[in-house]
Amino acid sequence: MAEGNGLAPAPGTGTEKHRLRYELLGCGLHGHHLEGTGARRVRPDDALLVREFAEGLRWHRCLRCDAWLPLPPPARPEREFPPERDEITLPLRGKPLRDRYVLRLIALDRLLHFLVLGVLAVSVLVFADTRASLRAPFYRIMDVLQNGVGGASGTTRHGLLGDLAKAFAARSSTLWLIGLVLAGYALLEGVEAVGLWLTKRWAEYLTFVATTVLLVPEVYELSSRVTPTKVLTLLINLAVVVYLLVAKRLFGLRGGGRAEAAERARDSSWEALERVLPGPV
Repeated sequence: MAEGNGLAPAPGTGTEKHRLRYELLGCGLHGHHLEGTGARRVRPDDALLVREFAEGLRWHRCLRCDAWLPLPPPARPEREFPPERDEITLPLRGKPLRDRYVLRLIALDRLLHFLVLGVLAVSVLVFADTRASLRAPFYRIMDVLQNGVGGASGTTRHGLLGDLAKAFAARSSTLWLIGLVLAGYALLEGVEAVGLWLTKRWAEYLTFVATTVLLVPEVYELSSRVTPTKVLTLLINLAVVVYLLVAKRLFGLRGGGRAEAAERARDSSWEALERVLPGPV
């Protein structure tokens, strides 16, 4: 059994040996994409999908990674011949498959943002609604804690207790505004996550614009205080912006959507399968 030589690189050039095969990753996660496994008979015209070399043994080609797998004919055939081309939905291959994995990785990052921001939004809104009933117990507990360590009674301006004291002193309208802003931001991240997971073009534009806008406050925060978390967040968002702009050809860059469609047709089409026609040995 032999595997295909790849997609874009020409056989024999050596470049395909060093290329990460996202097709193999896809088959490892979802299994091989085989067609015609339930056919009673195999025709010569089906050689792109399945070949029969000996009685009782067939070789089926994976339409994603080009591997050939030996399978016996079906005991209970589902159809007479393998499906025609217009009946088959080809799996992604090459760069389109790589882009789907990258976009879904970004989608998982946005999903994490959605969950964190959603929890924060709910916490702030609940606090704004119940703050009046929590005010007296909070100050009593704070006095007990401060007296217990020999400090002065009353409010403090430092640390967690100081932040909580500021929250209790803030206006209700301010807390509601903060909670609604966090909820809106969480909703935006959730929409981005869903759209990117489904590889929608509009989600790529939305993520690019939203991430680019947020780079400004992130850089401003770094100017006041540098932390590893802030630096890592900035680098991730910069990588997302560059990837979407360059690799996904947004705003007409590098040929725009037409060039990406042509790229998809080149790597994930019947012509691509015919161009790289592996065979078992």
